[in-house]
Amino acid sequence: MAASRINREKLTIRRMISLYAKRCPQAMSEEGHYAALNVYADKRLDKCVFGEEKPACKQCPVHCYQPAKREEMKQIMRWAGPRMLWRHPILTVLHLLDDRRPVPELPEKYRPKK
Repeated sequence: MAASRINREKLTIRRMISLYAKRCPQAMSEEGHYAALNVYADKRLDKCVFGEEKPACKQCPVHCYQPAKREEMKQIMRWAGPRMLWRHPILTVLHLLDDRRPVPELPEKYRPKK
């Protein structure tokens, strides 16, 4: 059974955050910080206006993360991304393929009124 794209994105983010929290020397030592960040990312993915057709977050025209959390996720992805290839190669390749998908049009109900 094929997992939905949103669920695969959630798994990829969970693995990236976990890798970063355990191995990165710059990671925060604050208890529960990364668990809360993961919950936040899951909520944002659940509310994505594109649904299963969502583009990669860095190409998305709708930035649904708060600016501070968006910067933190960028930092995590920059650090964990290259390391994911060795630890989770299938997720990494699927994520890279998703990154090449075209950005769909914004759904009608989210377009600005003229």
